[in-house]
Amino acid sequence: MAGGRNISMKNASKNRKLVQSKLRDKVILVVDDEPDVLETVSEILAGCTVHKASDYETAVQLLLSYAYDIVILDIMGVRGFDLLKLSVTKSFPTVMLTAHALSPGALKKAIKLGAVSFLPKEAIPDLPSHLEDVVIGAGKPVWRKLFERLGNIYDKRFGPDWKEKDKFFKEFVAELKKEDDSPGS
Repeated sequence: MAGGRNISMKNASKNRKLVQSKLRDKVILVVDDEPDVLETVSEILAGCTVHKASDYETAVQLLLSYAYDIVILDIMGVRGFDLLKLSVTKSFPTVMLTAHALSPGALKKAIKLGAVSFLPKEAIPDLPSHLEDVVIGAGKPVWRKLFERLGNIYDKRFGPDWKEKDKFFKEFVAELKKEDDSPGS
C-alpha cells in the first residue's frame, strides 16, 4: 500500500484517542503480505498488543497459539479466506481488509464465512472506529454500520445498484433493516 505510512501519520493523533478508549489493551492479529500495511496498522493501533504475520503459515501458528480480541486479514497473498475459516472456528471476531480483492464476490464470501466486517484498504485511517464498533458489539457483525459509513466506496467500486443486482445482497440488506426495526434494537 503505497503511502500507508503517510495515511497513518496524518491521522495518528485522532486515532490515538480512539485507541486509548475502547481498544486499549486489546490483542489484535493483523495478517497482510505487505510490510507497510502491517506497520501502518500497528501504528494506528498504538495502545493495543498487535501481533503481525506476513504469510499464511505464520498466521496459522499465531491463530492456534493465542486468543485474539480481533483478527484483521488481508485476502490476497496470505490465503485470507482459509485463515478466516480458522479464525471463525476459534470464535475470534474477524475483519477482512483488502484492496485487490475488493469485489461483491469477495464480500459475499466473507459474509458467508463469518467475517464481522470487510474494509477496503483505503479505509485504514478509520480502522480504529470500525474496530471499536466490533468491540462495542461484543464481536458481532457490524455490517449495517459498515454500509452506512463506507457505502459510497462500495457504490463507486461495484456500481450504485450493486446490492439490488444480487439476490444475496438484496436479502442480506433487507435482513439488516429488519434487525433495525425490531423492538430493542
